[in-house]
Amino acid sequence: MLVAWAAWLALMAGVNVATPLYPVYASQYGFSELVLTAVFAVYAIVLVPALVLFGRLSDRFGRRAVMLAGLATGCVSLVVFAASQGTGWLFASRALQGLAVGMISGAATAGLVEWEPTGGGQRPAFLAGLAQAAGSGTGPLVAGILAQWAPAPLRTPYLVFLALTLLGGVATACLLPRPAADFHPEPWRLQRPRLPEDRPRFARVSITAGLCWATVALFLSIVPSYAAQLLHTSNLALFGLLAAMALAASSVAQVGFLRLGADRGWGTRRSQAAGLVLLAAGLLALVAAAPTGSLPLLLIAACAAGVGHGVGFLNAQHELNLLAPENRRGEVTAAFIACVYVAVATATLATGALAQAVSLTTAVVSVGAVLAAGCLSMALWQAAEGGDRRYVRRR
Repeated sequence: MLVAWAAWLALMAGVNVATPLYPVYASQYGFSELVLTAVFAVYAIVLVPALVLFGRLSDRFGRRAVMLAGLATGCVSLVVFAASQGTGWLFASRALQGLAVGMISGAATAGLVEWEPTGGGQRPAFLAGLAQAAGSGTGPLVAGILAQWAPAPLRTPYLVFLALTLLGGVATACLLPRPAADFHPEPWRLQRPRLPEDRPRFARVSITAGLCWATVALFLSIVPSYAAQLLHTSNLALFGLLAAMALAASSVAQVGFLRLGADRGWGTRRSQAAGLVLLAAGLLALVAAAPTGSLPLLLIAACAAGVGHGVGFLNAQHELNLLAPENRRGEVTAAFIACVYVAVATATLATGALAQAVSLTTAVVSVGAVLAAGCLSMALWQAAEGGDRRYVRRR
């Protein structure tokens, strides 16, 4: 279980290395905010069909093989980024990263549940959320520091994370189990993933998770350029810090929730509602930073959004794990993550289109306000639902 988690974390860190470098690429290659968000969003556009395809494949041919394919693709994407010579290279790299995450996400999430030694509990959901949040935060933070002060700023960060991803691949190949001898997969065919029987519940947790990641996607894509305009700075380490703070706050919130929330018997729905309210508060702070040009407000926005993301997504993922039938866990998980990345692509492309039509500040303010309203509406839906499942502390 820990090998699968570490390999997934390494891949997610490499996927977000470019976050603090997007303003540099925009200046060097001369493209607009719309192109910048399109570069970011092509990742999600490729990832969604890859999830649909490879989530089902991992149910048929085993988690290990599909995870290895994802890690290998992630390595190729980092090589293409390091060798980048123009905007087309960035699109190709992000497409490969979407393919890599699409391969590994469903397989790794299902594997965490299957390899959990005690056979249940919230630990698989916690590790799945932590792999994505901590990985997505580590990449921008380390990349921003390396790009600001290390030699070859557009090469060194990718090579560092290439080494980590290769290490994750070696560990996966050597330590994860192959399918059992009596494992006889059905002949594979392309098929639309089947959703669980309780579709309203699936829709509720998927929308919640989508809002969580759409908010964080703003910090990973357009917020560095937004901060550059508001603060009149080109410090790459600061750009990486803003993204990293949101994901670090998410990681801390997930750890804290398991230590405190589980002890107090918080239910999954009430916890998702609380996370959504915090997420809305972070988005409103991001909006309020526009007229003030305030760095403290940007930092508060990152922290509040990160905490909301951590609590909301952890509980949405856990409820999804309870929903997914055992024999179709990879398939259902892939459908869930596909919904998440549809929200990510929609939010980032809408921001880029508005920035092109009006201004970057207006775009971030508008999309932030819409997402905040969506979070508050979903919080009301979560709070109104009955039959809440409560965490039970494992003895």
